[in-house]
Amino acid sequence: MNLEELVIESIDECLSSIGEECKKSIYYQLEIVYKLTKQEIPFRIKDFSEAIENIFGIGAKILEIQILKILFKKIGYINPKFYCWENLDFTHYIEAAKANRKYLLRTQIQNLCV
Repeated sequence: MNLEELVIESIDECLSSIGEECKKSIYYQLEIVYKLTKQEIPFRIKDFSEAIENIFGIGAKILEIQILKILFKKIGYINPKFYCWENLDFTHYIEAAKANRKYLLRTQIQNLCV
């Protein structure tokens, strides 16, 4: 599974935790109001983050943290300091996930070749 699929899956899991009808409503609002389809989210993370912040206000940070926890668990990156990077916003965390995913895949391939 590629990172884009993992991002969508992580968002789905997080939004499902607040209820299926709420999840459908959020995706509908993202598409209608923000012109952002579910499939575009991994490529438009900043737009997604801004839309979620507009919808949920300060509560968006809670959702974003949950999404990131789910995503980083899926890619196999567990770092106790991860949640202490105060300077990074949601968009930067996703970029860090992409970089980490590439590193993990490279390391796994190298280990197979040894």
